[in-house]
Amino acid sequence: MRIVFTSDTHGSLYPVNYAQNCPENTGLFCVAGQIDKDENTLVLDGGDSLQGTPLISYYLGHKDEYGFNPMAEGFNAMGLDYYTLGNHDFNFGYEAILDYVTAMKGQLISCNVVDKRGALGIKKSIIHTMPDGLKVGITAAVTGYVNVWEQKENLTELEILDPITELKKELSNIKDKCDLTVCIYHGGFEEDLATGKLLSETKENEACKIAREMDFDILLTGHQHMAVEGVRIDGTYGVQPPDKARKYCELLVSGTKGNFDISSRLVSVDEPGKKYEEIARAHSFMDELTSTVDKWLDEPIGFLEKEILPEEKLAVALHGSKVASIFNQVQLDFTGADFACTSLSNDPLGLKRSITVRDVLGIYQFANTIEVKSVTKKVLKTALERCAEYFDYNEETKEISISKVFLQPKVEHYNYDFYAGLWYEFDLTRPVGDRVVTLKKLDGTELLEDKEYTLATSNYRATGTGGYECIGKSPVVKSFSEEMPDLLIDYIRKNSPVPEITNSRFSCKPQKQ
Repeated sequence: MRIVFTSDTHGSLYPVNYAQNCPENTGLFCVAGQIDKDENTLVLDGGDSLQGTPLISYYLGHKDEYGFNPMAEGFNAMGLDYYTLGNHDFNFGYEAILDYVTAMKGQLISCNVVDKRGALGIKKSIIHTMPDGLKVGITAAVTGYVNVWEQKENLTELEILDPITELKKELSNIKDKCDLTVCIYHGGFEEDLATGKLLSETKENEACKIAREMDFDILLTGHQHMAVEGVRIDGTYGVQPPDKARKYCELLVSGTKGNFDISSRLVSVDEPGKKYEEIARAHSFMDELTSTVDKWLDEPIGFLEKEILPEEKLAVALHGSKVASIFNQVQLDFTGADFACTSLSNDPLGLKRSITVRDVLGIYQFANTIEVKSVTKKVLKTALERCAEYFDYNEETKEISISKVFLQPKVEHYNYDFYAGLWYEFDLTRPVGDRVVTLKKLDGTELLEDKEYTLATSNYRATGTGGYECIGKSPVVKSFSEEMPDLLIDYIRKNSPVPEITNSRFSCKPQKQ
């Protein structure tokens, strides 16, 4: 038998890069035109489908105007058999999930998502019989960190249970009823797959634990956006595709129960061909949506006094980001907080002088909201020490590079934060954890040890994710429901021409030597 597995497709349906407005070999329709599904193939997906492109963002805001769900159309074209939910699929509440699930022909599986309303038709597991009689037992789970990240109002009708506990229960229920066991886990590997080094103490990713404590034959992972062509951990065979439907995993399975031969490969999505064109024509009823999205994206909203060229990651981490300064100013103006912090996506992005909706959604790709936290000087210093860990410093050559901590096993430039309202300095010649040598208010006033300050940040960072537990443990002062892309658009409209913003004072000492 063959398994085709996608995960973390993040709204990618058409072969289009919306931010750069150019073609790109990606998307579910391209995958559908490439996989050639037959009766011996199971097509599975690991979640995170409802967030990530302007197409799905616009659709979710206007879904009542259309008689279809675009992502469901993509998966249906692939012949998707079974799928689960990822953490981002919860970002828009129960009704958005229901709209998606109702339009899907495949079966939703999850053993750790409890649907209190009961309308989603979730099954904890399924036994699928192949044409030759092989019985394939499939269960699934999403990372328990949904409970950490997600806004409470989006989970009022849903409950996320511990994935390890629930997977163990479901495996015991199915293993004697099938020949081959498959777990779809929307979570990643918590260890370096080459060295075995533990990468995090949190329970965000627990794939290695699943492999070691259970005896699934196949473990299909996601969430990390990390390309894992194939790895064996204590007898369990694991894979993971990268994000945005750029590649998919193809597994081949042969043999008998207890003696399976499993191999896999990562397949790159090809340039759109004849089959893609056939699929696109069959979905011409979606043309009005795509045309409306393009018009919406190209709507002018304002302009900058001066263009911001694409910012290279290490350079802006060392010298400051003009894009991050805008993000932080939006947060400061909207909340009135003392300080703000923000991160940037993994891609180097800038802003043209004339700004459209497309430009904003290209540089801020997540539907984050803002939370204000009560923080002390100690909390701020601890958080900044985590930022300073982003750098490696070679004492002999005096060369500064990006730490592997932020690059392996997953590229995490987005876990380096830029601060506003502060004057802070790093001395990279000092050891990690003791690099912050200056920490004051922007005007040079000393921060008081016993005073509580307010910090505006994204709801993502407010959970403490990314090594910022000190922020996660700090009290919440206020939460806002408005999404950052909308606030950015509103800020640019009100403040055009937007000048170059200086709202922090920052340096790395070795740069002065």
